[in-house]
Amino acid sequence: MSKLSHFDSAGQPRMVDVGAKHETKRTARAHAFVKMSRAVLDALPNNPKGDPLVVARVAGILAAKRTADLIPLCHSLPLSHADIAIMIEPDGVRIIATASTTAQTGVEMEALTAATVAALTVYDMTKALDKRIEIQDIWLLEKTGGKSGDFQR
Repeated sequence: MSKLSHFDSAGQPRMVDVGAKHETKRTARAHAFVKMSRAVLDALPNNPKGDPLVVARVAGILAAKRTADLIPLCHSLPLSHADIAIMIEPDGVRIIATASTTAQTGVEMEALTAATVAALTVYDMTKALDKRIEIQDIWLLEKTGGKSGDFQR
């Protein structure tokens, strides 16, 4: 395992200098799951605030674009693509977030932030129906590009 790059030799937090790195095409996909009852799933299309899945998709895309504003040591990246896929399943909603760029550092945090904010948006828009809704299984599915190479869960 390599050392944590967000700390200097004195143990203080720092933003990693990526200036010497070459720009490469980088992609990432992240996952989140919102577990909910059948009753909440059945009520999704009739939400008075609007369709929670449509709003969650937009919120996730916006979150990917604003990741550097939320994660203190994250680089601001020019995203070439961000998207959210949402699938209804028997016990909840599965969210897959995708982000890509050509840059000097990866887009894992953008994909993870997008998936998380999309899941939080589903929760926010449905919490009045059931407080037991759970956000689960937030993780990186895969990433490509960069010095560390490709990763697939």
